[in-house]
Amino acid sequence: MSKSRREFLMETGGALAAGTVLLAHPSRLFANPLGKPIGLQLYTVKEQMQKDFDGTLKQVAAVGYKEVETAGFFDKKPAEVKKSLADAGLHCGSMHIGMGGIEETISYAQEVGAKYVISSVTLPKPPSGKTDMKGFMAQIASFTQDDYKLMAQRCNEMGEQAKKAGLQFGYHNHNFEFKPFPDGGFGYDVLLSSTDPSLVKFELDCGWMVAAGHSPVEYLTKYPKRYRLLHIKDFQAGTGVSVGLDSGSRPKPAELGRGHIEYPPIFAAAKKTEVEWFYVEQEPPYEDMPVMDAIKVDYEYLHKLNDA
Repeated sequence: MSKSRREFLMETGGALAAGTVLLAHPSRLFANPLGKPIGLQLYTVKEQMQKDFDGTLKQVAAVGYKEVETAGFFDKKPAEVKKSLADAGLHCGSMHIGMGGIEETISYAQEVGAKYVISSVTLPKPPSGKTDMKGFMAQIASFTQDDYKLMAQRCNEMGEQAKKAGLQFGYHNHNFEFKPFPDGGFGYDVLLSSTDPSLVKFELDCGWMVAAGHSPVEYLTKYPKRYRLLHIKDFQAGTGVSVGLDSGSRPKPAELGRGHIEYPPIFAAAKKTEVEWFYVEQEPPYEDMPVMDAIKVDYEYLHKLNDA
């Protein structure tokens, strides 16, 4: 009896100790990278959002996602978006600037309670008329160093607008910012060096940076105070370096863990920065499974990663 009692005390004592460790280190409760809830960029499920806005948000939450980042508002008013997010139990800390421009996004962010407004492509000069996708791709492929300096100026201006509204502006990269200039260097570094650090933070799209042949670990290490958000995506192995978004240049997407990008070192580097949120963003097309199954694979991959 005494031995059984000793064993019981040892077992319960161990359980209590383990519980104390979990409470002291809440990241263990999530078992997610950085000890933060996993987010989803809603661009990933844009077609589903167009068909069923509220239902898609609830499906996203049912997978396990707690955070979301918007990419368009699907004709919903700010108060409607706020209610839909609340009904689904989702938090939105970041919004991408859509066709309505930064002014529209600021109004939504203020209503919803988001912190960041993000530009994913900042053109040197606003288009004077309607531009088709082919023309748009050609435009970004031809950006010069002077164009990127103009982009940086526009980012500073939008950063000032966001600041006046109590928000923070951020810039999200693709791969085209890493296309080398004829005389050396590339646009992404121009954006980093020519923007005001207090007005412009960065959302590092790890997948696109790797696709362009550069290291997220190196950038996170070199600029720990500039990065506040991450996009987490993967591409199939065997594709070469890509610095274009046209159909002939884009690498083929993959679910997380089924491509070639190693994320543990990236999260280890991000842990030493001021990154607040990270979002899964899988690029279409979804060839191996439906998108709602794909975001489950993405979630499980991240959920199983140890706290980096």
